[in-house]
Amino acid sequence: MRPRPHYGDRDMGRIVYLNGDYLPEEEAKVSVFDRGFLFADAVYEVTSVLDGKIIAFDGHVKRLQRSCDELGIDYQVNEDELMEVHRQLVAKNDLKEGMIYLQLTRGNPGDRDFVYPPADTPVTLVLFTQTANLLDNPKIKTGMKVISVEDQRWSRRDIKTVQLLYPSMAKMAAKAAGVDDAWMIEDGHVTEGSSNNAYIVKDGKIITRHLGNEILHGITRAAVLAYAKSAQMEVEERAFTIEEAKAADEAFITSASTFVMPVVEIDGVTLGDGTPGESALRLRELYLEESRKQAV
Repeated sequence: MRPRPHYGDRDMGRIVYLNGDYLPEEEAKVSVFDRGFLFADAVYEVTSVLDGKIIAFDGHVKRLQRSCDELGIDYQVNEDELMEVHRQLVAKNDLKEGMIYLQLTRGNPGDRDFVYPPADTPVTLVLFTQTANLLDNPKIKTGMKVISVEDQRWSRRDIKTVQLLYPSMAKMAAKAAGVDDAWMIEDGHVTEGSSNNAYIVKDGKIITRHLGNEILHGITRAAVLAYAKSAQMEVEERAFTIEEAKAADEAFITSASTFVMPVVEIDGVTLGDGTPGESALRLRELYLEESRKQAV
């Protein structure tokens, strides 16, 4: 029998939120007929928690609403109520540093059918916490190594759905190759990482793919680019090839759970001197400083 995991500072199971109730994790159950389970008909968000405070909440809430709207899920986000749920989970789980995962599905129609259920079918809303070492991730000092894989996802990657099987396969390919992650390639150009936005730096210019249906509109991405511009760093939003990436001076990724993380190797090619680049480290510092000021 596996030992009970440790969450926060309490040696007990997590308290999770399910459709209005706060429950011990072992009591939280979702129907086998839920469309999130049967069709991956669901969206999600992940917010980071530092010092017991929530990072970039407003951006995640707005993207959640956009995802629902794009998929025709009849749900109107109440920002105040959702914030209260996040705060309750932080308190109930004594979460100091980690993440809050939110998943919203089209609900349980009572049977399996490809056709959407009636619009008044209640959604299923689940939130839970995850403790993680976000600030002192050892990869900050060494940098990440990535491989490239073909991007075989569906075309609406701008919607944050739970259709994550191929990104999981990409991460497993990276693990099998003995590296940290995979960057996905379409028509020779980098779209994004398996769970993050991708960037290169060449001659002091930060280059990242432009927004569109091909990539997730990262909340951390938007903040980091804004901070870069305010710091007088040159930014170019355009598609770049994997060959450009291998010839870059440095590279990095951004996501809610990694913030800004340096990349030092792509497909076995070492970038620069093989150590985390100055631009990535500066942007990480800027992001953390500003985000902690705005945390709620």
